[in-house]
Amino acid sequence: MNTLLTVSMFLQLEGPQGGGGMLGFLMPMILIFAIMYFLIFRPQAKKQKQHQAMINAIAKGDKVVTSGGIHGTVAGIKDKENILVVKIAENVKIELSRASVSRKVE
Repeated sequence: MNTLLTVSMFLQLEGPQGGGGMLGFLMPMILIFAIMYFLIFRPQAKKQKQHQAMINAIAKGDKVVTSGGIHGTVAGIKDKENILVVKIAENVKIELSRASVSRKVE
């Protein structure tokens, strides 16, 4: 807290008689938003892009895990509806949305 106050006071361009410089008020806000962008928003967007690429690369025969925890093997793909046919047991197949796949099992 004291560090932010010290930085704010250091960045204040007007003297002590001024009502508080606008730059001294805006600079900490800009720094907070920049830190939030690089620590939160940017990594989340990168992770989302990787997940979307993984979903688009799913092919027949891939082993997948759904967001509900179901393990299975992709038996077919319906591209128009964005649906995967997943075999979860002998003679048991279910249809899932591509978005419900959380990861591929290597």
